[in-house]
Amino acid sequence: MVTTLSADRLAELIDDDAAFTLVDTRPEDSYEAWHISGALHFPFGPEEELDGRTEEFEELVGDADRVITTCAKGISSGNLAIQLESATDAYDVQTVEGGMKGWSGVYDHVEIDAGGDALRIVQIQRRAKGCLGYVVGCEATGEAVVVDPTGDVDEFEIAAEEAGLSITGVIDTHVHADHISGGRDLADRLEVPYYLGARAAERGVEVAYTPLERNEVLDVGDLAVKAVIAPGHTSEMINILVDDAALLTADTLHVDSVGRTELEFSEDEGERGARMLYETLHRTLLAEPEGITVLPGHVTVTADGEFEHGSPGEPIATTVRDARTGIDLLGLEEDAFVERMADAGEKPVNYEEIIDLNRGIAESPPEERTELELGPNNCSA
Repeated sequence: MVTTLSADRLAELIDDDAAFTLVDTRPEDSYEAWHISGALHFPFGPEEELDGRTEEFEELVGDADRVITTCAKGISSGNLAIQLESATDAYDVQTVEGGMKGWSGVYDHVEIDAGGDALRIVQIQRRAKGCLGYVVGCEATGEAVVVDPTGDVDEFEIAAEEAGLSITGVIDTHVHADHISGGRDLADRLEVPYYLGARAAERGVEVAYTPLERNEVLDVGDLAVKAVIAPGHTSEMINILVDDAALLTADTLHVDSVGRTELEFSEDEGERGARMLYETLHRTLLAEPEGITVLPGHVTVTADGEFEHGSPGEPIATTVRDARTGIDLLGLEEDAFVERMADAGEKPVNYEEIIDLNRGIAESPPEERTELELGPNNCSA
């Protein structure tokens, strides 16, 4: 009988360099766009028979003893696993429960050392998409805020509990385009304030929120959590400065690039967004002290399933100094920067629908959330 394993268990096997061969059965375009690191491609349908393709499969996996199959939801990969078990006893075959849908729910909780005796930061990494959210807390009082939670809000509650912190507020830095925010849901569940930048009203946000004005400071225990106005990626974007030690830059500044600007702004307004971002970067973020820790809202996940910077389970962070000297885009003059931002590459999947859901002007059943989010985040320029 074919056994299943969870996506979390698959992540553990990958991290432990366990001996197995991962086989992805999705159509070629889906596989090429986004797959788990190391996965081989063997397209196979949910009702297909293996007859006539056994030799092809054997050539693909070589002398593998353990084979793990995956697909979009675990249906076609489960079929392949059953067919393999019936056709040959050459392999120990398992299939990933939920396929890529299950994989999209794998998270790592990573402690960030940004200095300061009272400051505790946990970076919550969504492995498949590279989304980075945060629990920011004061160790002296145990109070904390969550910044940019995904829809898997349990991960943020667990991270806070493990750190000995109690969540007293939830902040979304902007209207996200690549994933459905869990900010409002988490705030409602915990009966705490939900914050967005004050300019969110100009984007037609209809969910209830408490606006954060320019340079407004929230007292989180002994910490000063300041809203820094940072338009460019979106018009209402805020970044979060914590105790002059850590700067949560969301999709304004990433570790190795900057956020794209055309997901909100139309083609005719694209130049305006790029100039807004240039000013934010050079007059606001890069004007901060060089040693401040920069904590982005995303890390790019390549089509091959690798973090473009760092590895899952390791801190994804830089400093103002290293960003200034290490990111080529930040060395461009304004006009050259604007020209470069005009071609930021492929947009996130379903981004317009996701934006409308996050603005609160559309609704979607909870079970559809992960399917809308499937695919790479594509938020970097």
